[in-house]
Amino acid sequence: MAQHATAGRRYLRAFVSGFFVAVPVTVTVLDRLAYVARVEGASMQPFLNPEGGLESDVVLLNRWSVRNYQVQRGDIVSILSPRNPQQKIIKRVIGLEGDFIRTLGYKKRYVRIPDGHFWIEGDHHGHSLDSNSFGPVSVGLLHGRASHIIWPPNRWQRIKPCLPPNRGPLDSEEEDG
Repeated sequence: MAQHATAGRRYLRAFVSGFFVAVPVTVTVLDRLAYVARVEGASMQPFLNPEGGLESDVVLLNRWSVRNYQVQRGDIVSILSPRNPQQKIIKRVIGLEGDFIRTLGYKKRYVRIPDGHFWIEGDHHGHSLDSNSFGPVSVGLLHGRASHIIWPPNRWQRIKPCLPPNRGPLDSEEEDG
């Protein structure tokens, strides 16, 4: 009987020590590498949540790839909201520092994106709180880059950077004309 109790204690000790190893490893993975997030709302339609309110897409957000604040035009990123730091929002990168952008309703028609900032927009312009509302976003608010749609299963895919038609930085012809 005493031998059975000792084996039970060893099992419990092994479980507890394993738990105390697993939790920090899991937290580190979620904090530094990647995590999943549900995309809610219509601001990224039609690319994300094409069915509207019926079913939300779930994306894999890669934190490791943005650790040096490097993103490219067309990336879908998660940032801390400039209006509410308790909220994370998912938008598409339209322009990078130094780019000139034609805005869609911002207080200025054209904006040069300052150093250390980028311009983000939702794909569904009429239903998006984005840089057209609050201006260029500091790269310090960058939280992750959406790399894959992982739910629902019929939408599994890698997310490749792409810009919507007629969006992105102005080229020299448009600036001159």
